[in-house]
Amino acid sequence: MINASLLWVTILLNLSTIQQDEILSNISTAMKAGSSKELIKYCNANMEIKMDGKTSNYSVSQAEVILKDFFLKNPPKGFQYIHQGASPEGLKYTIGTYTVDGGKYRVVMVIKKVKDQFKIDTINFSKE
Repeated sequence: MINASLLWVTILLNLSTIQQDEILSNISTAMKAGSSKELIKYCNANMEIKMDGKTSNYSVSQAEVILKDFFLKNPPKGFQYIHQGASPEGLKYTIGTYTVDGGKYRVVMVIKKVKDQFKIDTINFSKE
């Protein structure tokens, strides 16, 4: 009985890890394409966006407009994760580099679980 319970716990943890990896891959693809429409699919209903030192909270529809404007002004040359981790409270975070003509942005995302799905709760773009 203990072995069966342990097996189920292991399976559930592996499925959660697979889901996280798939979402991070999809987020990366959206960032590389500069697609607010795709990126917003992985954002929380209300989220925090920080750009140029200014932080604001937005609904998902407002966030899509803000991200679209950012991507139009800063077309992507590339995106890659440089670090991923988790807090003791269970929040996931990623640090990545978004490359544009003539520069780079450090992108920090906080991702939390919302109703069995991982969603971007905070995204921070800092020019390097």
